[in-house]
Amino acid sequence: MLPEPASFQDGLIHVLVIDDDRKLAGLIRDYLTPLGYAVELVHTGPEGAERGLAAPWHAIILDLMLPGCDGFEVLKRIRAKSSVPILMLTARGEEADRIVGLEIGADDYLPKTFSTRELLARLRAVTRRSIIAQTAAPAEAPIKELVVGTVRLNLDARVATQNDQVLVLTPVEFDILTALMKSRGRIKSREALIENLRDREYEVFDRSVDVHIAALRKKLGDDAHQPRYIRTVRSAGYMFINPEA
Repeated sequence: MLPEPASFQDGLIHVLVIDDDRKLAGLIRDYLTPLGYAVELVHTGPEGAERGLAAPWHAIILDLMLPGCDGFEVLKRIRAKSSVPILMLTARGEEADRIVGLEIGADDYLPKTFSTRELLARLRAVTRRSIIAQTAAPAEAPIKELVVGTVRLNLDARVATQNDQVLVLTPVEFDILTALMKSRGRIKSREALIENLRDREYEVFDRSVDVHIAALRKKLGDDAHQPRYIRTVRSAGYMFINPEA
């Protein structure tokens, strides 16, 4: 039985690495540990999905090619119940794989030809928001909310609900939805959304915005052809609307 990670109160950044390449996984652990990371390693798909949901993590580094089930399946299982930041790690760097990973809910994608400095930069970017959310004291902070129709965002807790049901959003999806709802009734261009995400140091590119929008629509029960929430404005961008207005 694997040990439970220590409380986040230990001041460490807790990362789960799911990779069947034991040498590479060990190198990642050895590189990150002196930098204030608590790194745990698992080496199969089923074990990774179970461990990813069994304990809290600041981030998960997930390989695509795994025994038992591949990284896409592991990502689906974790995303069904958790919004933990996930960095996909793979020897396959084709754009199609990146798009599939983003569609399922990955926060970033890194080929295995990465340098350690690049890995650290990407990891810091995807964990920044989760660290803030997990170490904040909501009781002491004023409640900040955005409400449009039945969709409600608690910006302090970073929780999204629809009809009082929690929406499981990735950090990138939450920030895109926040930007759209803050500009409700007004067009938000892809470029503006990319700039919003760059302010948070996410790795984004033009097509990924459309992928994240599609994921948001699915989770909101929206229809791109007859939108109730997110309307596409051709050649301009997207607009969040109130279906009750």
